[in-house]
Amino acid sequence: MDPTVTTVRAVSDVGPDTVAIELATPDGFSAEPGQFVKLTATLDDDESRFYTVSSPDTDDTFELTVGYDPEDGGAFSEYLLGLSPDDTVTVAGPFGSDFYEGESRSLVLAGGPGVGPAVGIAEAALRDSNEVTVVYRDDAPVHEERLSGVAAAGGEVYVLGDDEGVHDAVAESYDGQQVFAYGFADFLDLATVAVEATGGSAEDAKVENFG
Repeated sequence: MDPTVTTVRAVSDVGPDTVAIELATPDGFSAEPGQFVKLTATLDDDESRFYTVSSPDTDDTFELTVGYDPEDGGAFSEYLLGLSPDDTVTVAGPFGSDFYEGESRSLVLAGGPGVGPAVGIAEAALRDSNEVTVVYRDDAPVHEERLSGVAAAGGEVYVLGDDEGVHDAVAESYDGQQVFAYGFADFLDLATVAVEATGGSAEDAKVENFG
């Protein structure tokens, strides 16, 4: 979809230094959890940032999870944090090929902001009566309410505060499922080692590097 103006439906806190922005779905727009979109704002100049879809679908609305630095977030973060319902934003996309496609069994590895696509994929999988495990590494977890909902609905959820826990959780839960991995490069390296230590292949994983 070419850049299109759409409306903010809601902005809500979902954990430390993180908000979820719910947007009205423009006509003709469709995305799967794990894909990402480009938001553009006119500040001093036109500036754009990419954010991964964190809702299980884009019916009527869709969600983006946005983390920010409260001390030095920059002008674009300030713009997003200042949004209110009925404000408008410019969105383009979706982009990306490493997303949920109805896999019957999924293992989603998430580091930091990777929790956004992780909760979207997990909720979509459970909606489709598929199996899903989420392994989430963060010193300050977010989306805890939705993660609890995933667990209550029959998903398996690990929320971990150290790297060693990721190795243990993957060793316990990996059994040939489709692997998804989202996060910064250091976490993706950790996830790769953990999966390969179980005999799995990182080459078959769907991976999105956040930088």
